[in-house]
Amino acid sequence: MGMTQTALPVRSAIAKAHTWNAESVFLTPDDWKLAAAEVVAALPEVQKFKGRLAEGALVLADYMDAADKLTRKVGKVFVYASMSSAVDTGDQQATAMSGQARGLFGQVIAALAFGRPELLAIGRETLEQWLKGEPRLAVYAQYVDNLFRLETHVRSAEVEEVLGMVIDPFSGVQTAYGQLTNADMTFRQAVGSDGAEYQVAQGSIGTLLDHPDREVRRTAWESYMDGYVAFKNTIAATYTASVKQDVFMARVRGYSSSLESSLFANNIPMAVFRNLVDTFKRNIPTWHKYWAVKRRAMALESIHTYDVWAPILEKDQPVPYTQAVDWICEGMQPLGADYVNALRQGCLQDRWVDIYPNQGKRQGAFSSGVHDTFPFIMMSYDDNLGAMSTLAHELGHSMHSYLSRKNQPAVYSGYSLFVAEVASNFNQAMTRANLMNTMTERDFQIGLIQEAMGNFHRYFFIMPTLARFESEIHERAERGQGITAQDMNCLLYTSDAADE
Repeated sequence: MGMTQTALPVRSAIAKAHTWNAESVFLTPDDWKLAAAEVVAALPEVQKFKGRLAEGALVLADYMDAADKLTRKVGKVFVYASMSSAVDTGDQQATAMSGQARGLFGQVIAALAFGRPELLAIGRETLEQWLKGEPRLAVYAQYVDNLFRLETHVRSAEVEEVLGMVIDPFSGVQTAYGQLTNADMTFRQAVGSDGAEYQVAQGSIGTLLDHPDREVRRTAWESYMDGYVAFKNTIAATYTASVKQDVFMARVRGYSSSLESSLFANNIPMAVFRNLVDTFKRNIPTWHKYWAVKRRAMALESIHTYDVWAPILEKDQPVPYTQAVDWICEGMQPLGADYVNALRQGCLQDRWVDIYPNQGKRQGAFSSGVHDTFPFIMMSYDDNLGAMSTLAHELGHSMHSYLSRKNQPAVYSGYSLFVAEVASNFNQAMTRANLMNTMTERDFQIGLIQEAMGNFHRYFFIMPTLARFESEIHERAERGQGITAQDMNCLLYTSDAADE
């Protein structure tokens, strides 16, 4: 029996300097509890405006101020609660806080549900006059314009309130999936060709699939997939419930489909989605060529899924976190000193990033936060070019958020999912291009090309594939068809099924 080579540390063993700055949101959990109580206390205050928005510009301005203050406060409550549960899914107190925060968020949405129907009832002409006459309302011109674009899909105050109230119970499906896959699911050890054992976990699977030893990759992949297959029916049931929620919400709001509901809010024509899928289909042979080249470069008889991310070279140059920050900053120099300085300070001083893997840390990487917090990043950095690329990507999101919050009022400081990936991939491309021009050693360039292809594989192969899958599953649900784990697996197994 070999030794475990990659046992992940427990959360408490991670140095504070390597964790994100939760205390910048609330200094202590007691401060969080106080803020949560303030949210509850403020609910009756905003409800006092119900039925009164048509009284005049001053009343409406008071309501908008109160609603803004409340949503900003509950946003901070939600972010703080979710931070601890994301990095340690086994933390029961964090799980409870996260559930409480979701409930509060739903209560706030329900409490403010009367706002949009009452604004629409006032009428565009009157509202535009009020916007011109009351300085506190002037900022809401674009908000009002977009509200009337959505007019046919805004329901009565009573229905909107119910839709707000279901946010909390609806979120239980995602919570159940997250607890299953991040907290309860366990995986057998991966085993290398030398007999060494490696811990397979959400925070380590990416590193293991990058391993130069094919046996490590194979056994890690099979362990990870077997972990999911063991719960395939439960996972399929939670996903189906989520899909049916999408269908329900789309129908309640009068959309023709879940797809239209998803796209219309972001002002995206459905033809854009169809064109993306068609473009992907036409270019699938490009991926066949790439995998054939990689198979030959690695001297493999056949290439498997666990080889897609494998290094072509056995030795990859280590990239410590601080080196990655330096390289990203160098790549982003064309955006100016303010951009680079804010990024560097966020990474090295203000602790935007929860850096390293630990037991119980949820899968993947993401950028989070709200208007009144830092743009936080969670990831599992593992000292290679791929990790540097992920950091650059998430910093693209975070700098997008940072600059938007710095330059826009809270009502406009968010951005649509459709544009979110532009900033993140731009950061990656800038970082990569600079390194291509400055780091000319052959093996490093090969590593960079492979990092690029790994990123392209994610965005130009995996995501369009999943988009096709989700589109078909939602359409089946809209037709009233039953959906099983076997249906889902077959849909991804065969191209014929995917084109039904």
